[in-house]
Amino acid sequence: MAEQDGRDGGRVGGRIRRYARVTSTMTGLAARMAGERYLGIEIDRAKHAADLRDALGGLKGPIMKVAQILSTIPDALPPEYAEELASLQADAPAMGWLFTRRRMAAELGPDWQQRLKSFSREAVSAASLGQVHQAEDLDGNLLAMKLQYPDMATAIDADLRQLRLVFQLYERYDSAISTGDIYSELSERLREELDYRREAANLALYQHMLRDETCVRLPDYRADMSSDRLLTMSWLEGTRVMPFLETRPSQEVRNEIAKNMFRVWYVPFYFYGVIHGDPHLGNYSLTEDNRINLMDFGSIRLFRPSFVGGVIDLYRALRDQDEALAVHAYESWGFHGLDREAIEVLNMWAEFIYAPLLEDRVRPIQALRNGSAGRDLAGKVHGELKRIGGIRPPREFVLMDRAAVGLGSVFMHLGAEVNWHTLFHELIDDFDRQKLATRQREAAIIAGIPEELVQEVG
Repeated sequence: MAEQDGRDGGRVGGRIRRYARVTSTMTGLAARMAGERYLGIEIDRAKHAADLRDALGGLKGPIMKVAQILSTIPDALPPEYAEELASLQADAPAMGWLFTRRRMAAELGPDWQQRLKSFSREAVSAASLGQVHQAEDLDGNLLAMKLQYPDMATAIDADLRQLRLVFQLYERYDSAISTGDIYSELSERLREELDYRREAANLALYQHMLRDETCVRLPDYRADMSSDRLLTMSWLEGTRVMPFLETRPSQEVRNEIAKNMFRVWYVPFYFYGVIHGDPHLGNYSLTEDNRINLMDFGSIRLFRPSFVGGVIDLYRALRDQDEALAVHAYESWGFHGLDREAIEVLNMWAEFIYAPLLEDRVRPIQALRNGSAGRDLAGKVHGELKRIGGIRPPREFVLMDRAAVGLGSVFMHLGAEVNWHTLFHELIDDFDRQKLATRQREAAIIAGIPEELVQEVG
C-alpha cells in the first residue's frame, strides 16, 4: 500500500510540488532579470541554470525530454542553461512492480500475465515518458514491452506551460532567436510521442524505407499485445554504444558502425523526407556484426520535399560560393526577409555544420567537430544575430538540429575516420523533389500514416 501511495496516489501531490519548485525557480529568474534590466543588478545565470537543472532532474515526464532537446539546439537557450540541462540523466526512476502490474492490466486486461510465459518485474530501461520490460510469449519469442506512464497527456500540457514561461523569460533579455516556432514544434512532436499506435505506424514506415539496407535491424510490431499506451515489439539483442567502446574495437570496426549509422539516419531523409529526431544512445544498439538495432520510433518527422532540397542546395551554395543559391535554400526552409548580413551570419554556422561533407577525403570527425570550436562559433553567431536584430528559425529545425548534433556526438564517441563527402554524395547525386514526394506518399500509405499528414508536407 505504501508503494501504491508513493507511485500512484501520491503522483498528483508530487507533480504539484514539482511544478511549484520549477515555477519558483522561474519566478526567481524573472525577478533577477527585472533587477538586471532596471537596477543594473547582475544575474548569476550559471547558478540559476544549475538551480533549474536540479528542479527538473530525476523526474519522469516530458519536461525532462524537452530540456534534453533544447540542450542540443544551438542558441535555443543561453549556453549556461544548455550545458546544465544537457546533464539531465536519460533514465528516470522506474515504476515499481505493483504499479506496473496495475498499468499492464489496464492496457491488456486482468488476464495479461496468462498470455505471457515471463515478464520482467524490473524495467530494463526507463525514460521520460515510459519504461520498457522484457517478456516472453507463450511460443518462446522474446518481446520488448514499452509501457507509458499514467497521465502523460496532462503532464505534457502542464510542462509545456512551464516551457512557454522559460521561452518568454529568455526572449526578454535575449532577442537573437525568436522561439515561437520552436515552441510550436516541440509541443506537436511531444504530443505525437504519446500515441503508441502512431509509433507503430512509424515502425512500419521505417521497415519500408530501410527494407534494402543490410546494415540495420528493426523489430516486428505485435498488435495483439499493444494498445494506445503499450507498445510491444520483438526483442532485438545487442550491445549499447558505450559498453561496446569499452571493448576497444578497431578503427575499422568503428568506421563501419559510423557509416551504418549515417545510412540508417539519412537514407530515410534524402529518399523519403523523413528524419528520426532522436539519436539518443538508448534508442539503438549494435549487433555482433556491427549492424544497428533501431528500437524507438516516437520522434519521427516528415519534411516537405522542398525543405530536403534546400539542405542539398545550401551544400552546393557553400561549395560553389553561390550567394543566390544560399538565399534560395534558406527561403525554401522557411526563412523570410533575410538581408546580406543575415545570410553571412547563417552561413558561418552552416559552414561549420557542413564541414565534414565539403572535402572529398577521409578525415577524423574530431578534426571537424571540436567541442570548444563549436561553442566558440555558436557564441559568435549568437552575438551577430543579436546585433542584426535576431531571426526566427523555421520549426523544422528542431528535429533536424537534434538529429545532426546527436549523430555528431555519436561519431565523436566512435572516433570515426570516414570520407563523409562520399557517403553524402551516394545519397544526393540522384536527388529529385518529385520522386521524393512520390516515394513519401507511397511509404505513408504502406505505413498507414494519415494522408492529410503527407499532404501537409508534400
